[in-house]
Amino acid sequence: MSSIKRATPAYPIHDLISQRWSPYAFSARAVSKADLCSLFEAVRWAPSSYNEQPWAYILATRDEPAEFERVLSCLVESNQDWAKAAPVLAIGCVSLNFQRNGKPNPAAIHDLGLAAGNLCVEATARGLCVHQMIGILPDKVRELFSVPASVQPLTALAIGYVAEPDDLPENLKQRDLAPRLRKPLTEFIFSGRWDSPSRSVSDGD
Repeated sequence: MSSIKRATPAYPIHDLISQRWSPYAFSARAVSKADLCSLFEAVRWAPSSYNEQPWAYILATRDEPAEFERVLSCLVESNQDWAKAAPVLAIGCVSLNFQRNGKPNPAAIHDLGLAAGNLCVEATARGLCVHQMIGILPDKVRELFSVPASVQPLTALAIGYVAEPDDLPENLKQRDLAPRLRKPLTEFIFSGRWDSPSRSVSDGD
């Protein structure tokens, strides 16, 4: 693909947000160790409840073929079909209890999402793309990587450089080529009652 597929925002947003997207087609071009360290340094500085930093990642690159195949095997088959081309794969895991007192941390999954958001912005700034997946096999992750019972394997990430979608299955090729769409603000910003668009984001009087 000749360029990153940009968003078409209705209001001005930072360029890194409009450039960020999740392709299915990845180049075989390697991601440098320096870039990977910076991506996860961005994760390190994400906000979290009580600064618990409940996230952890299982990381593999093509430089370690056996480890890469182990991580790849933890994805559902439909994700393996395209993610195998990415030079970097990771499994995002989250500690479900506070380290400070052992009680359930209701913000843990939210905080993993914040960490992923930081990673995606840093990746975009470096010309990289990240495609996150919920389609993983958590029990297999636990088995292969000895993940503790208090930690939930939750998402996978394919990280790399975007490629032309020519070799993708037709349905995925069309997704990579389709325009990026989002709901308008009035469909998810409410005031007064549920489904009542907030006047702060609507054109009504």
